[in-house]
Amino acid sequence: MFESFRRSASEYLERPAYHADFRRHYESGIRFLNKLERGQSFKERGFPSWEAFAAGEWSRALTLVDEKRDIYAAQFRKAAELGILERRLRVVEFPVTPYVQWELFVLRLRVELGDHIRVMDARKISDIESECLVPEVVIVGDEVMYEVVYDDDGNAAGANRILDRTAIEETSDGFDVLYRRGESFMEFFDREIAPLDPPTIVH
Repeated sequence: MFESFRRSASEYLERPAYHADFRRHYESGIRFLNKLERGQSFKERGFPSWEAFAAGEWSRALTLVDEKRDIYAAQFRKAAELGILERRLRVVEFPVTPYVQWELFVLRLRVELGDHIRVMDARKISDIESECLVPEVVIVGDEVMYEVVYDDDGNAAGANRILDRTAIEETSDGFDVLYRRGESFMEFFDREIAPLDPPTIVH
């Protein structure tokens, strides 16, 4: 699974160029958008909830998540207007990292607003990941996909753009297989995330 993705040629785009290219393709008449998230620790500077989380202010971080409600709702309205089905699969390792614990509260808001998110326990794909991890990838219809790239400090830096149609199709097929195998977001959240104590942030 994902062999063609790993072999495909790509072009690196800095973050502003990636965002511009993504928007252009997103509004070009695509029918679906699939996101596969694999990393377990990132930084999201400028997001007030993440800033509070990083400062160890857990209760405040959770309160600030709701500030994204109108922004996310507008995103989903636009996707509906464009006729785009958006799906996301979040791979989670155990023990759950502080970042993922925080992020799943953000994703819970998205699910409440209608996002289609499922969760995959990383232990259930150990056979697939025997040689390398599944990719951190955004698949924009059958036109383009992006391997999201982060710097050594966990900040989003840009993306590798892949235009190979065969690689896009095969990666989409792999995503579909894992998405079907994934678990309902709210079932996973209620069982694995809601009972956890506030995370300890180590700087």
